[in-house]
Amino acid sequence: MTDLPPDLAAATVVVAAGRPPRSPGAPINPPIELSSTYAAHPATGPDGVALNLGYGRASNATWAAFEAAVGTLEGGDALCFASGMAAISAALTVLPADGPLVAPLTPYNTSGALIGEVEAAGREIRRVDVEDTVAVIAALHGARAIWLESPTNPLMQVADLPVIIAEAAARGVVVVVDNTFATPLVQQPLALGADIVVHSATKYLSGHSDLLMGVTVTRAGTPDAAPDRWYAALLAHRTRHGAIAGPFEAWLALRGIRTLHVRHERACANAAELARRLGEHPSVSRVRYPGWGAMLAIEVAGSALDAERVASACQVWLGATSLGGVESLIERRRRYPGESVLVPETLLRLSVGIEDVEDLWRDLDHALRA
Repeated sequence: MTDLPPDLAAATVVVAAGRPPRSPGAPINPPIELSSTYAAHPATGPDGVALNLGYGRASNATWAAFEAAVGTLEGGDALCFASGMAAISAALTVLPADGPLVAPLTPYNTSGALIGEVEAAGREIRRVDVEDTVAVIAALHGARAIWLESPTNPLMQVADLPVIIAEAAARGVVVVVDNTFATPLVQQPLALGADIVVHSATKYLSGHSDLLMGVTVTRAGTPDAAPDRWYAALLAHRTRHGAIAGPFEAWLALRGIRTLHVRHERACANAAELARRLGEHPSVSRVRYPGWGAMLAIEVAGSALDAERVASACQVWLGATSLGGVESLIERRRRYPGESVLVPETLLRLSVGIEDVEDLWRDLDHALRA
């Protein structure tokens, strides 16, 4: 990949990172590398073992371009996976298993289900309200790892990451942060001392609701040193378990990253304005919005049926799950099996897109008054 100057703004990094080396006549975009295997390297090491075992489950140049872009944004080394849950599963699997795992009380429901499987296999899970920093720190005593979302999905709870990560590091507790909602444009957990960052790249990173992909990011290695232990563990897991991304999906995701900054900037501005207006709406009993980002949740005054009617009455907002695309999505989270009973029945999760904010408001206001 092309080496970038240090200290570039994020708006520049999303456009410039992950491009091929510059040379006369060379393309500025990486190719889609379609190959299941690669010609063997003729040389062997001193032990007689081949130096290069090229196979499509282990590496791909299009993955590498996408990984370079995400790694530059997060300040580490990235690995892409077939989906967000594949990345989350890999991260959970490589964590030390000889002690308790601290986890959010209300995480993304599929992450929560996977953590439940870990618990059923015999591991102690300490579930905490991530906004209660004192309780989180207390739960770290004797723990081996902590899994964090900030903001949480869908309650939009924000953890004090600098304090919690510092306390975890002081106790030798491995820290994983799901940064899907915030994106690296808002926060970079590795810079705070986290060990592993995960994303559903299906969401903001790719940004067009046209692919499934996940990514992990770990602390950057150096050319003259062994790779980060978690990077090595995650790479081995991906290679052995085979949860790999397709080259075309990686290429699409990289193309999506090019517009991440402008998409996110517009979506965040829309979300802030909508949150302000929704806070004054007579049909809304509560707005959950941390003051930044493009995700928010509202609790509709009335019943679960009233909330469903609001979502169904929208014409510009799309009634669909997922988030982070250019389009605005609305959904009642408790309609899905497995969602936590701690999520209010009337909660609607809003993924704010890049449409005209007045159109979004008129549509939502009309649905709330219908």
